[in-house]
Amino acid sequence: MSGLNKKNRPTPINKERSLGDNDFIISKTDTKGFITYCNRIFIEMAGYSNTELIGSNHNLIRHPDMPAIAFKHAWDLIKQKKEFFGFVKNLTKDGSFYWVFTYITADIDPSGKIIGYTSCRRKPPKSAIETITPLYRDLLQEEQKSGVEGSRKLLMQTLEGLNTSYDEFIINLQREVAQ
Repeated sequence: MSGLNKKNRPTPINKERSLGDNDFIISKTDTKGFITYCNRIFIEMAGYSNTELIGSNHNLIRHPDMPAIAFKHAWDLIKQKKEFFGFVKNLTKDGSFYWVFTYITADIDPSGKIIGYTSCRRKPPKSAIETITPLYRDLLQEEQKSGVEGSRKLLMQTLEGLNTSYDEFIINLQREVAQ
């Protein structure tokens, strides 16, 4: 177990990496978010070795541009055995970043108990990132002023203004790639 944590994070640089059109990043964590499995593409994109990633908390690759409400929403859903879809900006070992469209679901044992989580990620459409980036910036600014609850309120107001739900908003942004 490597035990890499937030203190080991690199300083972000403005250098973007991009997944290939047919690439999928797969990772599994335990119930606390510590990585138990990661595929080759995850290792390559994150820039860490398999040994460094296994046993580290998945938030190791959390980019500081990501508002906490995005992760709170994800955890709230998956702890209830619901699926989460979203767009995430990740931080690599060298400080670069890459965007993903992510799907996270709970791993359930035969008795119905959550034993971990699986995440599958792919390249998001550029149009989705162009839409989500300013929203995340606004949510992060609100979080810095009013905390995660203030950020959540702003997200809900934004979705109400668009007359849509979170799930509809995210799925419609991802669907734009197929049209």
